[in-house]
Amino acid sequence: MKITKPDSEWRAQLSPRQYEVTRRQGTEPAFSGAYWDHHEPGVYRCVCCGAELFSSQHKFDSGTGWPSYFQPLRPENVATRDDYGHSMHRTEVHCAQCGAHLGHVFDDGPPPTGARYCINSASLKFESE
Repeated sequence: MKITKPDSEWRAQLSPRQYEVTRRQGTEPAFSGAYWDHHEPGVYRCVCCGAELFSSQHKFDSGTGWPSYFQPLRPENVATRDDYGHSMHRTEVHCAQCGAHLGHVFDDGPPPTGARYCINSASLKFESE
């Protein structure tokens, strides 16, 4: 089920950084987010709607300064679309339930998928196992 809210509700629910990243397609600075160097076992959920997105079991150190995963925990909760901003073509990753911008996916990740989901910490909330 798709989740939609007026902009005023998203602003009230989220911190300014979370709002900028998830609702305005922002990017937090590298090495600044809460989860880029986080190693506790658990699940990373969408900060906006709580959808399960990524597992700590699929997380790896990409050296980029953002949390990186080689696959989503629930593929049906993660959607992609072409992003032509910043004079380049990338593949944007967003929450399939609420449309929150999460980050981008690249094809330079590790086996078994070769994918690197480069995700903003501000778009996530962690739930330990």
